[in-house]
Amino acid sequence: MGLELDATQVDRLLKLLDELDRWNRAYNLTSINGRFERITHHLLDSLCIHTLLSGTIVSDVGTGAGFPGLPLAFVNPGRRFTLIDSNNKKVRFISHVVRTLGVTNVVPTHERVESMSLSDRADTVVARAFAPLSQLLEKVAPLCGPDTQVLAMKGKNAHEEARGLTPGWTIQEVRPLVVPGLNEERFVVVAKRVLA
Repeated sequence: MGLELDATQVDRLLKLLDELDRWNRAYNLTSINGRFERITHHLLDSLCIHTLLSGTIVSDVGTGAGFPGLPLAFVNPGRRFTLIDSNNKKVRFISHVVRTLGVTNVVPTHERVESMSLSDRADTVVARAFAPLSQLLEKVAPLCGPDTQVLAMKGKNAHEEARGLTPGWTIQEVRPLVVPGLNEERFVVVAKRVLA
């Protein structure tokens, strides 16, 4: 996956799963159960787009319990991550993880992405299982300037979704992703706004 982790990063990633296990018993944050499945479906699936990030300001929209934003933030300490979700209990979990693990480059944000202001523009916007591509691009438009890239993590229907593109956007590429231990098709659709 083009990623080398030091002991501190590995420790944080595993502690994130520990906290997710603990909170999930009370708050049902994720339906993915079992340690191995959480490693493949949450940690490794999140980290597989690591090499595609650009710039220093990253927004993760519809982050849920912090995926892919938290794992990406752990391995990119020089970037600032805003993790956005409208579900308060999930944002509370992210805030807890940030405090508990001493994470300094993550800002948990309880808000609907389409309500955010133009001052919140990002260099990269990431989204995993948030919405169909056309709806996703419409909702994240306020976060996107002319150089912002959107990384939409998708399953086997990625090419089909990319064909039904919203006007005002261009697809840079649809790239297959390899997630170790995960026997499911994964792709990332890389999109940019076309600004007049």
